[in-house]
Amino acid sequence: MRQTLRSGGVFLFILGLTGFFLFPSFCRAQAVDPAYDFDGDGFSNEAEIASGYSPYNPLQVKLEDSDSDRDGLSDYWELQFKTDPLVSDSDGDGFLDGREIDFAYNPLSSSSARLERKIEIHLKTQKLLYLVGGQPWKEFLVSSGIASMPTPKGVYQIKTKNRKAWSNTYKLWMPYWLGLLNNGQIGIHELPVWPSGYREGESHLGKPASHGCVRLGVGPAQYLYDRVSEGTEVVIK
Repeated sequence: MRQTLRSGGVFLFILGLTGFFLFPSFCRAQAVDPAYDFDGDGFSNEAEIASGYSPYNPLQVKLEDSDSDRDGLSDYWELQFKTDPLVSDSDGDGFLDGREIDFAYNPLSSSSARLERKIEIHLKTQKLLYLVGGQPWKEFLVSSGIASMPTPKGVYQIKTKNRKAWSNTYKLWMPYWLGLLNNGQIGIHELPVWPSGYREGESHLGKPASHGCVRLGVGPAQYLYDRVSEGTEVVIK
């Protein structure tokens, strides 16, 4: 496990899977210098990033597979969100950068202001994108409406939230309901559950199967429910 020690501001210690590295704190400037070879592997930071590799790891590791400061944010996402790839808590507020991004807080500010959250549902690919600060943070398979009962395209806002909504029409439970219309007819929810306990549609994720709602699998539905709020924009296209 890597651990960052910042006391005194003199050195940055990183204990990694590949060994023990000791970096002077002034090396942070070199870490973001495109022409510098920070990890000493013979390739400049710019060249490694352009090829999709981490410039902070002497091994040939892809940006998305490397988490140099072990904050739960890969080196790829550190670049996208402009956080410090060598410091696990960029704003010094006591929360890891990865944790802050996952709940849409700004890792570069200790304020409680949230980053923009947005949901995009792509009917053609049957995928849902959860965007944080304009970045496609998570992607999940969904099941939208079948051809005879299609999910309506458009721009919506989450109107209601209900951890265990009941469908009076179909007589089943719709866990982690995110309602998109005031009449409750269309929403995003977990795979529906019949009163018998049978969960419908698990094998249908990735293709249309619903009566118009957007179904998410077990796990992703709760993840999304816990991170968005009423008013969050939802684009179905």
